[in-house]
Amino acid sequence: MTNLFSVEGRVAVVTGGLGQLGTEFTRSLAAAGAKVAVYSRRPFSRVQVAEKWPGLEDNIRIYVADVTDKAALEAATAALEADWGVPHILVNNAGIDSKPDGGAEQNAPFEVYPQKFWDEIINVNLTGVMLTSQVIGSRMAAEGRGSIIMVGSMYGMVSPNQALYAYREERDGKPFVKAVSYAASKSGLLNLTRYLATYWAKKGVRTNLVTFGGVKTGSFDREFIDNFLQRVPMGRQAEIEEFGGVVQFLGSDASSYMTGANLVLDGGFTAW
Repeated sequence: MTNLFSVEGRVAVVTGGLGQLGTEFTRSLAAAGAKVAVYSRRPFSRVQVAEKWPGLEDNIRIYVADVTDKAALEAATAALEADWGVPHILVNNAGIDSKPDGGAEQNAPFEVYPQKFWDEIINVNLTGVMLTSQVIGSRMAAEGRGSIIMVGSMYGMVSPNQALYAYREERDGKPFVKAVSYAASKSGLLNLTRYLATYWAKKGVRTNLVTFGGVKTGSFDREFIDNFLQRVPMGRQAEIEEFGGVVQFLGSDASSYMTGANLVLDGGFTAW
């Protein structure tokens, strides 16, 4: 039974693997015996890999590729195939959001929200996932196996609760609105997941979405955390280590009959 959950010897791609979530997904998969190819917009040396993931450097390699650049994705994947073969697992993790401490434009009311920020976030969070899935998923389908894992957000299921951010206007004296683009991009992943799940099902490629809630980062105001935790039934944020297991599960044979699903890890936030 234990072997059902094994990813030993499998090749996994993690996009945005140098970010907070990507670092954990890379660590947990490599520690479980997978060979992990991190797709990153910036180069990262072997020494840096050893410093970031001590003891796992033999199982982790960095390939420079921007998820919005199909030619770069093709080149990185060709290099990966030459090194380790066609991937078994794709974790579509790369994503961006408006910065909470960004300018007023980034967090502007919907009526005046600039298109340039919409375009930037949709391009990475949705178009980038489509392109990466095209490049790697097609190779998986040709091999007759594979697991594509979409990294979603609770804001892909429910609209951002603007009351969580109301303290910003009271404190700073200017409007602060959680912007529309992030929620729109993550909700788009719901149906992209279902589309690919049905499209490639008979070719052995499974596609599932993981919807994550708030995780401890140390980058949020205390007021926001207090407001947020009042709306989480479990009364706490997730520890980053709590997210790796579900990715390993979806990459393993334990989820062999699961495709088109949405697994929610949000402490119960969307249950209310």
